[in-house]
Amino acid sequence: MSATQKPQVLAATPLLEARALTKHYVVGSRLSRSGKKLVRAVDGVDLQLMTGETFGLVGESGCGKSTLARCLVRLQSITSGSLMFEGRDITSLSTRALRPLRPRLQMVFQDPYASLNPRRRVGNLIADPLRVHTRLSSVQIRARVAELADLVGLSLEQMERYPHEFSGGQRQRVGIARALALSPRIIVADEPVSALDVSVQAQIINLFADLQEKLDLSYVFIAHDLSVIRQVSTRAAVMYLGAIVEIAPTATLYASPAHPYTRALISAVPAPSVNRANRQREILEGDPPDPASPPTGCRFHPRCFKAEARCGSERPLLRQIAPERSVACHFPLIEAAAGS
Repeated sequence: MSATQKPQVLAATPLLEARALTKHYVVGSRLSRSGKKLVRAVDGVDLQLMTGETFGLVGESGCGKSTLARCLVRLQSITSGSLMFEGRDITSLSTRALRPLRPRLQMVFQDPYASLNPRRRVGNLIADPLRVHTRLSSVQIRARVAELADLVGLSLEQMERYPHEFSGGQRQRVGIARALALSPRIIVADEPVSALDVSVQAQIINLFADLQEKLDLSYVFIAHDLSVIRQVSTRAAVMYLGAIVEIAPTATLYASPAHPYTRALISAVPAPSVNRANRQREILEGDPPDPASPPTGCRFHPRCFKAEARCGSERPLLRQIAPERSVACHFPLIEAAAGS
């Protein structure tokens, strides 16, 4: 059963919250022709993940989704802003101070082969977090590995194999088992099905849903495929060039997008021929701008059919236009509710 089919009761306090989270990189050097450049990979992101929720994050390749994912689990340092986990500010914690929190905040990576050491058996790869973070005996670790293998649909015999002996879907199951080893509260899944065949994608998506029900997990689920986000998430955010442009309950987002970029993304999703007659296709002009030199004002305005003079000079802030709904647009496609 997908997350959109099962209502979820969420706590009032966010389990994970990013406030104006920013990650910038300096590329090049003063000796190169173009000199040093500042790449604004993530630029002022605000989002909240509630307990028991699947929060979807979608956007074009290169918009900063993976960088944001790594910042959310503190695999990368944060340039500015703040990150709260379980009500605690973890923005600037040292590696040593973060270590007790690592078991509760885990990540599943996009490429299941690149994230696994090809020289080690998968049973050892799954056991590594247990050896580092727990004092379990060898017998207890083996029992836990067997339990995790069964949980993700693998056999104990397969734990003696190497990553290259598995299919892509099986390798992703190994990655999920490793992330589950320390009983986390949150899993940030960075495009976990994009490298898989469509039939295998469905199996992994169903596995995520089953694990959430069994283990009371919360997900940040990242994808560039809107149909995947629609299937798995309860709320979704749309990201463009390092910034969130719209956040809404997933069903609302798809039924009536408020940001022009969101509508263009949704219109590009393949639909059955029976639904095409009533569907308006939005064609985006041009390519996404260079994050090292983004446009002034709204970053989407060079490609937006609703852009006006204000859009080129004033950057729109993410503002609430309806209950549980926010958009960063001066001229959204739907009107703001009274008092928003």
